[in-house]
Amino acid sequence: METKDKEKRYCLNDGNEIVGRAGKLFCSDSCRNTYNNRQNKDATNLVRNINNRLRKNYRILIELNVVENAKVERKLLKKKGFDFEFFTSVLDAKTGNRYYFVYDQGYSEFKDDVFLLVKKEF
Repeated sequence: METKDKEKRYCLNDGNEIVGRAGKLFCSDSCRNTYNNRQNKDATNLVRNINNRLRKNYRILIELNVVENAKVERKLLKKKGFDFEFFTSVLDAKTGNRYYFVYDQGYSEFKDDVFLLVKKEF
């Protein structure tokens, strides 16, 4: 009988030789985790910064929208650091009002720099 020499396999993370089953890609759980974390992290600072701004806007809306359909002034939103350029969706209501949402928390200009805060129910 002829025996085949097994081809050596190397870890995708650190290049060490892999010992074990044929389909194994990493030499250890630590290497697998490190490799996958590196692959899945935000690719650029731009994405991280946008996500941080969205999270901040979301926290502000939740903090201020404690009663149903709360009304707040633009200057309070600005003072808390709200950035009106960052939202996740826009809804044009049949009434003609435009609502901007950060996930399920939304706002619409009510009148004279006063905003109506709403929560979208799924």
